[in-house]
Amino acid sequence: MTLLPLIQRLGIPLISITGNPRSVLSRAADANLDVSIKSEACPLGLAPTASTTAALVIGDALAIALLEARGFSSEDFAFSHPGGALGRKLLLKVKDLMHSGERLPLVKQSTSLSDTLVEISHKGLGMCAVVDDTGQLVGVFTDGDLRRTLDLQLDIKRTPILQVMTRDAQTSTPESLAAAALHLMEERKINGLIVVDPQHRPIGALNMHDLLRAGVL
Repeated sequence: MTLLPLIQRLGIPLISITGNPRSVLSRAADANLDVSIKSEACPLGLAPTASTTAALVIGDALAIALLEARGFSSEDFAFSHPGGALGRKLLLKVKDLMHSGERLPLVKQSTSLSDTLVEISHKGLGMCAVVDDTGQLVGVFTDGDLRRTLDLQLDIKRTPILQVMTRDAQTSTPESLAAAALHLMEERKINGLIVVDPQHRPIGALNMHDLLRAGVL
C-alpha cells in the first residue's frame, strides 16, 4: 500500500482486481474488478486455488480487450517474440527456406523420365518442377508420381516427363508465410511445394524437411 500515495499524486488511474470490494485497495482505486469467490477448491478452504484461477481469467480478459482496442496484430506479436516458435511461424517466409538457383530441381517438359530422375536424385528434394519452353511451370514430378509410373511399365529413357507428371502442381509465393505453406501441404497431403514468381515461373522449392529444420512444424 506504500505506492498508493505516489500513484495518486501522479494522477495515474488505478484499477484494482480484488476478492474483497471493501478492502483498502478496492476503495482507493478508481475502479475495482470484483473476482470474489464463494469458496476455495482446496478441501481445507485454505490454499488459494479457485481465487487464483479467477484472477488469471480476469487478467486474460483484460489483456484480450486491450489487444483488440489497440489493434494489436499477429505481426506485432511476432516482433515482440522473434526468437520463439510463435515468432518463427509469424515471421518466417517461404523465401527464407526455399531451395533456389542451382539447388532448384527443374527440367523441361520434353526431358525424359530417366533424366528427370537423375535431377531429382541430384537435388534431393523428392520432386522436380517441369516447365515449358517459355519457362512457365506446367507440372511437377514427385516420388509419389514415380511409384504410380512404375506400374505403367514405361520405357523411362523414351518417355517424356510431360506424359507422366502431375499437371496441377501446388505452388506458393516467396512472400507467403512458411506456416501457410505448411498448412497447404497438410491440407493437400503433399510433402513439397514449388515456389513461383508472378509470371508462374519456378524460382524455388521446399519440402516438409525444410519446415521441420526451421522449427515451423
